[in-house]
Amino acid sequence: MGLICIKIQTIKKILILKKSSSENRRLRLLLTSGLGAFNLFYERVIFLSYIVAISGSPSSESRSSILVNFLRSEIENKGIRVKEASVLDFQPDVLIQGQYDHPSIHKFSEDLKGASGIIIISPVYKAAYSGALKTLLDILPQDVFKDKPLFPLMVGGSQAHLLAIDYSLKPLLAALSAQTILKGVYVLDKYVDKTNILHPISEEEIRSKITIQLGQFLEISKKISSITNAN
Repeated sequence: MGLICIKIQTIKKILILKKSSSENRRLRLLLTSGLGAFNLFYERVIFLSYIVAISGSPSSESRSSILVNFLRSEIENKGIRVKEASVLDFQPDVLIQGQYDHPSIHKFSEDLKGASGIIIISPVYKAAYSGALKTLLDILPQDVFKDKPLFPLMVGGSQAHLLAIDYSLKPLLAALSAQTILKGVYVLDKYVDKTNILHPISEEEIRSKITIQLGQFLEISKKISSITNAN
């Protein structure tokens, strides 16, 4: 009974924080329904903490950051919290000098370790990910992506770099103990409309690929998180 009371108190706090009235109605229904339904809800809300979405572009008005904003909106519409991060959040000296013990790096590492899943979006520079992203990832703990599903996306100007995710980004993520890496999506520059922040993907096939893989990513995140928390 003690565990159930703790769960109920936690959900009551969530009810207060939730802004969506439709979501509130669903939560109240689960609170008053059977324990089985209650446990399903508990797994969904408690086990899935938040998603971290990282932009690896050194430009403040990049297509990578636009995609991060788009995915954040899509995920938050499903009732899941998202923490955005960018290579621009860190002082250049911290990255260039490899200050792995800097407070900003420590906090970011803790955010990553607490996440249920991680999205990484990078522009293609010289047939690979951005140097700024590599510099940031180089000073993170070796196991920072352990037990975390990752959804990689890259934005490039040519179909010639279509395999950049497989041959450059994925090996880098695997080096940081990432074991569950989705196929990923390569997006051409011309398909990201900078003037349409809410719906920036102008090509239907690319939009469909992102939607499908995002759904897979969230499902995997829930399953891995529930297993990790159960242990």
